[in-house]
Amino acid sequence: MSKKRESSDLDAESRVSGSGESGEAPGAAMETIKTVVYAVLIAFLVRTFAYEPFNIPSGSMKPTLLVGDYLFVSKFSYGYSHYSLPFSPKIFSGRILADEPERGDVAVFKEPRDNKTDYIKRIVGLPGDTIQVVGGILHINGTPVKREKVTDRPDRNSINMPTTVTEYVETLPNGVKHLIWEEGDARQLDNTRAYTVPEGHYFGMGDNRDNSQDSRVIGFIPAENLIGRAEFLFFSHDSSARIWEIWKWPSAIRFGRLGDGID
Repeated sequence: MSKKRESSDLDAESRVSGSGESGEAPGAAMETIKTVVYAVLIAFLVRTFAYEPFNIPSGSMKPTLLVGDYLFVSKFSYGYSHYSLPFSPKIFSGRILADEPERGDVAVFKEPRDNKTDYIKRIVGLPGDTIQVVGGILHINGTPVKREKVTDRPDRNSINMPTTVTEYVETLPNGVKHLIWEEGDARQLDNTRAYTVPEGHYFGMGDNRDNSQDSRVIGFIPAENLIGRAEFLFFSHDSSARIWEIWKWPSAIRFGRLGDGID
């Protein structure tokens, strides 16, 4: 009698807990699927509403950002538009929880000519500002922006030819200081017309002033096209090691840039 009841109790326990060969595998598989679904959902929410990773493929923001830098962009800094969503479905217009960029922010946005390509530039012009470059010097509302020479540096230009750049500290009207590079003050984009930034738009420029396709070329940045503000680097490499050259990875990683904030 005791053995029979013990067997019945074990059978009941087996049915409740799902243990045994017939129940364990499906239960474990379901838990794995749930974990994967939750992970994907969390990653989707973080990428859409909090932080999105980007990498730098060109030198237009030197010396602030280098080719091979990987950074996080805060999606909540300026609120959300339909460009904040994966694949940019146009399910609404304008911005939700909108907040304006500050002068000097390094911002990621959809390039206004195609509304698809991700660009990163420094916001130097706000709505209502007049922006002009005269002799290589940025003018905001008719006043030249202060710049102070730091040093001359070797570099390579947009066609990979050796060149020398002059590094300056530029101080924007709100006190934001950042580095810029100039190959000279008589290049193609060193003397421009005066641009008046319309409402709901911004003017962005690359810190590598003579090697940047920015608002001097692509036009004003609509507020709706803003993706977010660049915050900090989480990885950086100098492209000297191919993916299979594992022994070269340590020397290719720019360890000194990891975790750096973006000013």
